Amino acid sequence: MSAVEALTLAQIEAAREELGELVFTTPVSRLSGFGVERLLGAKTKVDLKLELFQRTGTFKARGALLNMLALSAEEMQRGVTTVSAGNHAMAVAFAARTLGTTAKVVMPKSANPARVAGSRTYGAEVVLVDDVHRAFDEMHRIEREEGRAFIHPFEGRRTALGTAGVGLELMRQAPGLDAVIVPIGGGGLCAGVASAIKRIDPDCRVFGVEPEGADTMHRSFAAGEPQAIESVHTIADSLGAPHAAPYTFGLCRQFVDRLVKVSDDQLRGAMALLFADAKLAVEPAAAAALAALVGPLASQLRGQRVGLIVCGTNIDPQTFFAHLAAAPELD
Repeated sequence: MSAVEALTLAQIEAAREELGELVFTTPVSRLSGFGVERLLGAKTKVDLKLELFQRTGTFKARGALLNMLALSAEEMQRGVTTVSAGNHAMAVAFAARTLGTTAKVVMPKSANPARVAGSRTYGAEVVLVDDVHRAFDEMHRIEREEGRAFIHPFEGRRTALGTAGVGLELMRQAPGLDAVIVPIGGGGLCAGVASAIKRIDPDCRVFGVEPEGADTMHRSFAAGEPQAIESVHTIADSLGAPHAAPYTFGLCRQFVDRLVKVSDDQLRGAMALLFADAKLAVEPAAAAALAALVGPLASQLRGQRVGLIVCGTNIDPQTFFAHLAAAPELD
Protein backbone atom coordinates (compact mmCIF):
# COMPACT_ATOMS: atom_id res chain seq x y z
CA MET A 1 0.00 0.00 0.00
CA SER A 2 1.41 3.41 -0.98
CA ALA A 3 1.99 6.04 1.73
CA VAL A 4 -0.72 8.64 2.25
CA GLU A 5 -0.06 12.37 2.26
CA ALA A 6 0.75 13.37 5.83
CA LEU A 7 -0.57 16.44 7.61
CA THR A 8 1.71 19.42 8.11
CA LEU A 9 1.85 21.39 11.34
CA ALA A 10 0.61 24.47 9.48
CA GLN A 11 -2.43 22.53 8.22
CA ILE A 12 -3.17 21.22 11.71
CA GLU A 13 -2.93 24.72 13.19
CA ALA A 14 -5.16 26.12 10.44
CA ALA A 15 -7.79 23.46 11.07
CA ARG A 16 -7.84 24.24 14.78
CA GLU A 17 -8.23 27.92 13.95
CA GLU A 18 -11.08 27.12 11.55
CA LEU A 19 -12.93 25.30 14.33
CA GLY A 20 -12.35 28.23 16.66
CA GLU A 21 -14.81 28.39 19.52
CA LEU A 22 -17.08 25.75 17.99
CA VAL A 23 -15.07 23.31 20.11
CA PHE A 24 -13.44 23.62 23.52
CA THR A 25 -9.73 23.57 24.23
CA THR A 26 -10.05 20.79 26.76
CA PRO A 27 -7.89 20.84 29.91
CA VAL A 28 -4.91 18.70 30.90
CA SER A 29 -4.71 17.40 34.47
CA ARG A 30 -2.04 15.46 36.36
CA LEU A 31 -3.24 12.04 37.55
CA SER A 32 -2.18 11.41 41.13
CA GLY A 33 -3.34 9.12 43.92
CA PHE A 34 -2.43 6.05 45.90
CA GLY A 35 -3.72 3.69 43.23
CA VAL A 36 -1.72 5.03 40.31
CA GLU A 37 1.40 5.49 42.47
CA ARG A 38 1.18 1.87 43.65
CA LEU A 39 0.99 0.63 40.06
CA LEU A 40 3.47 2.98 38.36
CA GLY A 41 5.74 4.34 41.07
CA ALA A 42 6.11 7.90 42.30
CA LYS A 43 8.45 8.91 39.47
CA THR A 44 5.97 8.18 36.68
CA LYS A 45 4.12 11.37 35.74
CA VAL A 46 0.77 10.97 34.01
CA ASP A 47 -0.99 13.87 32.26
CA LEU A 48 -4.61 13.36 31.26
CA LYS A 49 -5.93 15.15 28.17
CA LEU A 50 -9.55 15.47 29.27
CA GLU A 51 -11.35 15.28 25.96
CA LEU A 52 -14.35 13.86 27.79
CA PHE A 53 -15.12 17.53 28.57
CA GLN A 54 -15.46 18.28 24.85
CA ARG A 55 -18.83 19.24 23.38
CA THR A 56 -21.08 16.11 23.25
CA GLY A 57 -18.76 14.37 25.72
CA THR A 58 -16.09 13.10 23.30
CA PHE A 59 -13.47 14.24 20.77
CA LYS A 60 -15.84 13.39 17.91
CA ALA A 61 -17.26 16.90 17.59
CA ARG A 62 -13.93 18.10 16.14
CA GLY A 63 -14.00 15.90 13.06
CA ALA A 64 -17.75 16.15 12.54
CA LEU A 65 -17.71 19.94 12.54
CA LEU A 66 -14.61 20.25 10.37
CA ASN A 67 -16.06 17.92 7.74
CA MET A 68 -19.38 19.75 7.69
CA LEU A 69 -17.74 23.15 7.42
CA ALA A 70 -16.41 21.99 4.03
CA LEU A 71 -19.86 21.12 2.63
CA SER A 72 -21.50 23.33 0.01
CA ALA A 73 -24.69 25.25 0.68
CA GLU A 74 -26.59 22.74 -1.46
CA GLU A 75 -25.18 19.80 0.49
CA MET A 76 -26.02 21.46 3.77
CA GLN A 77 -29.59 21.96 2.63
CA ARG A 78 -29.96 18.21 1.94
CA GLY A 79 -28.58 17.32 5.36
CA VAL A 80 -26.10 14.72 6.57
CA THR A 81 -26.01 11.09 7.63
CA THR A 82 -23.63 8.80 9.44
CA VAL A 83 -23.22 5.42 11.12
CA SER A 84 -22.05 5.09 14.70
CA ALA A 85 -22.29 3.17 17.97
CA GLY A 86 -23.16 6.50 19.51
CA ASN A 87 -20.42 9.04 20.11
CA HIS A 88 -20.03 10.04 16.48
CA ALA A 89 -23.81 10.02 16.03
CA MET A 90 -24.14 12.50 18.87
CA ALA A 91 -21.34 14.65 17.43
CA VAL A 92 -22.91 14.73 13.95
CA ALA A 93 -26.29 15.58 15.45
CA PHE A 94 -24.69 18.40 17.44
CA ALA A 95 -22.73 19.67 14.42
CA ALA A 96 -25.83 19.61 12.22
CA ARG A 97 -27.82 21.57 14.77
CA THR A 98 -24.97 24.04 15.30
CA LEU A 99 -24.47 24.65 11.58
CA GLY A 100 -28.15 24.77 10.68
CA THR A 101 -28.91 21.50 8.91
CA THR A 102 -30.46 18.10 9.69
CA ALA A 103 -28.97 14.71 10.52
CA LYS A 104 -30.19 11.13 10.13
CA VAL A 105 -27.94 8.72 11.98
CA VAL A 106 -27.84 4.93 11.84
CA MET A 107 -26.97 3.08 15.03
CA PRO A 108 -26.84 -0.60 16.06
CA LYS A 109 -29.56 -1.68 18.47
CA SER A 110 -26.81 -2.61 20.93
CA ALA A 111 -25.72 1.03 21.23
CA ASN A 112 -25.71 2.45 24.75
CA PRO A 113 -29.18 3.90 25.44
CA ALA A 114 -27.65 7.14 26.71
CA ARG A 115 -26.03 7.71 23.32
CA VAL A 116 -29.21 6.97 21.41
CA ALA A 117 -31.09 9.40 23.63
CA GLY A 118 -28.28 11.95 23.31
CA SER A 119 -28.39 11.82 19.51
CA ARG A 120 -32.13 12.47 19.58
CA THR A 121 -31.72 15.27 22.10
CA TYR A 122 -29.34 17.03 19.70
CA GLY A 123 -32.04 16.76 17.02
CA ALA A 124 -31.03 13.76 14.92
CA GLU A 125 -33.43 11.23 13.46
CA VAL A 126 -32.13 7.86 14.69
CA VAL A 127 -32.46 4.64 12.68
CA LEU A 128 -31.71 1.47 14.68
CA VAL A 129 -30.49 -1.71 12.95
CA ASP A 130 -29.36 -5.15 14.11
CA ASP A 131 -25.57 -4.74 13.95
CA VAL A 132 -22.78 -2.42 12.82
CA HIS A 133 -22.31 -4.14 9.43
CA ARG A 134 -26.00 -3.64 8.57
CA ALA A 135 -25.68 -0.10 9.87
CA PHE A 136 -23.23 0.77 7.09
CA ASP A 137 -25.57 -0.72 4.47
CA GLU A 138 -28.53 1.31 5.78
CA MET A 139 -26.48 4.49 5.98
CA HIS A 140 -25.38 4.12 2.34
CA ARG A 141 -29.02 3.59 1.34
CA ILE A 142 -29.95 6.87 3.05
CA GLU A 143 -27.00 8.62 1.43
CA ARG A 144 -28.03 7.36 -2.01
CA GLU A 145 -31.80 7.85 -1.81
CA GLU A 146 -31.99 11.07 0.22
CA GLY A 147 -28.85 12.78 -1.08
CA ARG A 148 -27.48 13.33 2.42
CA ALA A 149 -23.73 13.87 2.81
CA PHE A 150 -21.97 11.04 4.63
CA ILE A 151 -19.88 12.25 7.58
CA HIS A 152 -17.46 9.37 8.15
CA PRO A 153 -16.93 8.30 11.76
CA PHE A 154 -13.14 7.92 11.44
CA GLU A 155 -11.81 8.18 7.89
CA GLY A 156 -10.62 11.13 5.83
CA ARG A 157 -8.20 14.02 5.80
CA ARG A 158 -10.49 16.56 7.49
CA THR A 159 -11.41 14.02 10.15
CA ALA A 160 -7.71 13.59 10.95
CA LEU A 161 -7.17 17.35 10.86
CA GLY A 162 -9.98 17.73 13.37
CA THR A 163 -8.62 15.15 15.79
CA ALA A 164 -5.07 16.46 15.33
CA GLY A 165 -6.24 19.44 17.38
CA VAL A 166 -6.28 17.16 20.43
CA GLY A 167 -2.59 16.39 19.96
CA LEU A 168 -1.75 20.01 19.15
CA GLU A 169 -3.38 21.24 22.36
CA LEU A 170 -1.80 18.50 24.48
CA MET A 171 1.72 19.21 23.28
CA ARG A 172 1.28 22.92 24.06
CA GLN A 173 -0.33 22.28 27.44
CA ALA A 174 2.12 19.59 28.56
CA PRO A 175 5.44 20.09 26.77
CA GLY A 176 8.20 17.56 27.34
CA LEU A 177 6.16 14.34 27.23
CA ASP A 178 8.10 11.13 26.67
CA ALA A 179 5.09 9.27 25.29
CA VAL A 180 1.38 9.58 24.52
CA ILE A 181 -1.13 6.72 24.57
CA VAL A 182 -4.20 6.96 22.32
CA PRO A 183 -7.26 4.68 22.11
CA ILE A 184 -7.97 3.21 18.67
CA GLY A 185 -11.34 2.29 17.23
CA GLY A 186 -11.35 3.10 13.52
CA GLY A 187 -8.17 5.08 14.11
CA GLY A 188 -9.37 8.58 13.35
CA LEU A 189 -8.38 9.91 16.77
CA CYS A 190 -5.00 8.22 16.79
CA ALA A 191 -4.19 9.24 13.21
CA GLY A 192 -4.71 12.92 13.97
CA VAL A 193 -3.15 12.95 17.44
CA ALA A 194 -0.08 11.02 16.28
CA SER A 195 0.36 13.35 13.30
CA ALA A 196 0.38 16.43 15.53
CA ILE A 197 2.69 14.92 18.14
CA LYS A 198 5.31 13.79 15.65
CA ARG A 199 5.28 17.18 13.89
CA ILE A 200 5.91 18.97 17.19
CA ASP A 201 8.24 16.46 18.88
CA PRO A 202 9.43 13.52 16.75
CA ASP A 203 11.07 11.94 19.79
CA CYS A 204 7.80 11.63 21.70
CA ARG A 205 6.60 8.06 21.24
CA VAL A 206 2.99 7.35 20.31
CA PHE A 207 1.28 4.15 21.43
CA GLY A 208 -2.10 3.04 20.14
CA VAL A 209 -4.32 0.77 22.25
CA GLU A 210 -7.16 -1.47 21.10
CA PRO A 211 -9.51 -3.84 22.94
CA GLU A 212 -8.71 -7.51 22.49
CA GLY A 213 -12.17 -8.04 21.03
CA ALA A 214 -11.82 -5.33 18.36
CA ASP A 215 -8.22 -5.48 17.10
CA THR A 216 -8.80 -4.13 13.62
CA MET A 217 -5.67 -1.95 13.53
CA HIS A 218 -3.46 -4.76 14.83
CA ARG A 219 -4.64 -6.97 11.98
CA SER A 220 -4.19 -4.13 9.50
CA PHE A 221 -0.62 -3.44 10.65
CA ALA A 222 0.21 -7.15 10.34
CA ALA A 223 -1.27 -7.34 6.83
CA GLY A 224 0.19 -4.03 5.66
CA GLU A 225 -3.22 -2.81 4.51
CA PRO A 226 -6.65 -2.10 6.03
CA GLN A 227 -8.46 -5.16 7.32
CA ALA A 228 -11.95 -5.95 8.63
CA ILE A 229 -13.19 -8.02 11.53
CA GLU A 230 -16.28 -10.21 11.47
CA SER A 231 -17.66 -9.15 14.84
CA VAL A 232 -16.92 -6.96 17.85
CA HIS A 233 -16.58 -8.41 21.35
CA THR A 234 -15.67 -5.72 23.85
CA ILE A 235 -17.31 -3.52 26.47
CA ALA A 236 -15.60 -0.57 24.72
CA ASP A 237 -18.22 -0.41 21.99
CA SER A 238 -17.04 2.98 20.76
CA LEU A 239 -13.72 1.31 19.88
CA GLY A 240 -15.47 -1.42 17.91
CA ALA A 241 -14.88 -0.33 14.31
CA PRO A 242 -15.70 -3.18 11.87
CA HIS A 243 -12.86 -2.23 9.54
CA ALA A 244 -9.88 0.05 9.05
CA ALA A 245 -9.77 2.57 6.20
CA PRO A 246 -6.92 3.63 3.90
CA TYR A 247 -6.15 7.22 4.93
CA THR A 248 -6.48 6.72 8.66
CA PHE A 249 -4.55 3.45 8.48
CA GLY A 250 -1.77 5.15 6.50
CA LEU A 251 -1.30 7.91 9.08
CA CYS A 252 -1.33 5.45 11.97
CA ARG A 253 1.17 3.21 10.19
CA GLN A 254 3.46 6.20 9.63
CA PHE A 255 3.31 7.83 13.06
CA VAL A 256 2.37 5.21 15.67
CA ASP A 257 5.39 3.57 17.28
CA ARG A 258 3.64 0.55 18.75
CA LEU A 259 0.21 -1.01 19.19
CA VAL A 260 -0.96 -2.87 22.31
CA LYS A 261 -4.17 -4.63 23.32
CA VAL A 262 -6.11 -4.64 26.59
CA SER A 263 -8.80 -6.94 27.93
CA ASP A 264 -12.25 -5.97 29.13
CA ASP A 265 -11.17 -6.63 32.72
CA GLN A 266 -8.22 -4.27 32.24
CA LEU A 267 -10.63 -1.64 30.91
CA ARG A 268 -12.90 -2.08 33.93
CA GLY A 269 -9.95 -1.84 36.29
CA ALA A 270 -8.77 1.36 34.64
CA MET A 271 -12.28 2.82 34.83
CA ALA A 272 -12.25 2.12 38.57
CA LEU A 273 -8.79 3.66 38.93
CA LEU A 274 -9.83 6.84 37.10
CA PHE A 275 -12.90 7.07 39.31
CA ALA A 276 -10.88 6.54 42.50
CA ASP A 277 -7.84 8.73 41.76
CA ALA A 278 -9.22 11.36 39.35
CA LYS A 279 -12.94 11.31 40.25
CA LEU A 280 -13.78 10.80 36.58
CA ALA A 281 -16.73 8.71 35.41
CA VAL A 282 -15.72 7.51 31.94
CA GLU A 283 -16.90 5.06 29.33
CA PRO A 284 -14.68 1.99 28.77
CA ALA A 285 -12.97 3.46 25.69
CA ALA A 286 -11.78 6.45 27.71
CA ALA A 287 -10.02 4.12 30.15
CA ALA A 288 -8.12 2.30 27.41
CA ALA A 289 -5.02 4.52 27.52
CA LEU A 290 -4.66 4.10 31.29
CA ALA A 291 -5.33 0.36 30.99
CA ALA A 292 -2.43 0.16 28.55
CA LEU A 293 -0.16 2.23 30.76
CA VAL A 294 -0.67 0.12 33.89
CA GLY A 295 -0.81 -3.09 31.82
CA PRO A 296 1.25 -3.94 28.72
CA LEU A 297 3.25 -0.68 28.74
CA ALA A 298 3.95 -0.46 32.49
CA SER A 299 7.55 -1.65 32.42
CA GLN A 300 8.45 0.29 29.26
CA LEU A 301 7.10 3.63 30.48
CA ARG A 302 7.74 3.41 34.22
CA GLY A 303 9.42 6.55 35.53
CA GLN A 304 8.58 8.59 32.42
CA ARG A 305 6.17 11.43 31.67
CA VAL A 306 3.19 10.08 29.77
CA GLY A 307 0.14 11.74 28.22
CA LEU A 308 -3.13 9.82 28.09
CA ILE A 309 -6.07 10.72 25.86
CA VAL A 310 -9.25 10.36 27.95
CA CYS A 311 -11.58 10.34 24.99
CA GLY A 312 -15.16 10.23 26.25
CA THR A 313 -17.79 9.86 28.94
CA ASN A 314 -21.04 8.92 27.22
CA ILE A 315 -22.29 6.10 29.43
CA ASP A 316 -25.41 5.67 31.54
CA PRO A 317 -25.02 5.42 35.34
CA GLN A 318 -26.30 1.84 35.55
CA THR A 319 -23.78 0.51 33.03
CA PHE A 320 -20.95 2.54 34.56
CA PHE A 321 -21.49 1.23 38.06
CA ALA A 322 -22.00 -2.33 36.78
CA HIS A 323 -18.52 -2.15 35.23
CA LEU A 324 -17.07 -0.77 38.46
CA ALA A 325 -18.71 -3.55 40.47
CA ALA A 326 -17.12 -6.13 38.15
CA ALA A 327 -13.72 -4.44 38.03
CA PRO A 328 -10.75 -6.50 39.26
CA GLU A 329 -7.99 -4.89 41.28
CA LEU A 330 -5.14 -3.95 38.99
CA ASP A 331 -1.67 -5.24 39.85
